[in-house]
Amino acid sequence: MSISAAVAKEHPAEAADTARRFRPPRVDFAGFKPRHFRWQLDGKVATITLDRPERKNPLTLESYAELRDLFRNLQYADGIKNVVIAGAGGNFCSGGDVHEIIGALTRRAMPGLLEFTRMTGDVVKAMRACPQLIVAAVDGVCAGAGALLALASDLRLGTARSRTAFLFVRVGLSGADMGACALLPRVIGQGRACELLVTGRAMSGDEAMQWGFFNRLCPPEALLAEAQALAGELANGPTLAHAMTKKCLHQEWNMGVDEAVEAEAQAQAICMQTEDFKRAYRAFAAKQKPVFQGD
Repeated sequence: MSISAAVAKEHPAEAADTARRFRPPRVDFAGFKPRHFRWQLDGKVATITLDRPERKNPLTLESYAELRDLFRNLQYADGIKNVVIAGAGGNFCSGGDVHEIIGALTRRAMPGLLEFTRMTGDVVKAMRACPQLIVAAVDGVCAGAGALLALASDLRLGTARSRTAFLFVRVGLSGADMGACALLPRVIGQGRACELLVTGRAMSGDEAMQWGFFNRLCPPEALLAEAQALAGELANGPTLAHAMTKKCLHQEWNMGVDEAVEAEAQAQAICMQTEDFKRAYRAFAAKQKPVFQGD
């Protein structure tokens, strides 16, 4: 039983009041039917599939916004522990739709342009803020904003045939888009990140693996299953502790070592209060494997 469920059982009026004050309108994720991508829920793992294969799964203004809202709402989804994001038809995502987005942006004034760039950045912010681990299954084309969706994920599985390109420079824009200049150097290093961002060239699957962008290369036909299996394996672990690890990995980018050590001391003390911590000790004492429940 989760902490929130325990509170609801013991103090139903208090729990209802807390829900009203601190939670947005509840999303029925079991019956969730997004308009701009596919959604599949298998136990504790949700799979998002970008589904415009005839165009290599580009993003539109509407799909950006729907992804942003989804990741924001996932922080209230107690039953969903991890998320897989993939693309249909042998490609991950070709970035923003050239005609629906880039063409429209050439006709916007500065206020509208800033509204758009902040909205796309909010997708990355929401992905980094949601407690679930996000596993990207990257095959084929992974370009522009699609590369940022992969980059903003916590783990990335790829294929040898994948081609990842931060190609903003190819349309006359800076490589500084959706947090790329903060995220990419931390994953593959400053010099390599600079090269990709200023040239817009594609990084092959083998190169992405060597540079640390991918955690693993998979055969294309096994990619999604392996990503879902990894997400499921982690979902059966101490998920509150995983969420704490994700939070610390993100917030400590802006800390010195002393501040980071203190932040981790506080985070670990919180995890030591969980039932999963006690279960692990009891299982160890009994020479058994712990069965975590995420509370």
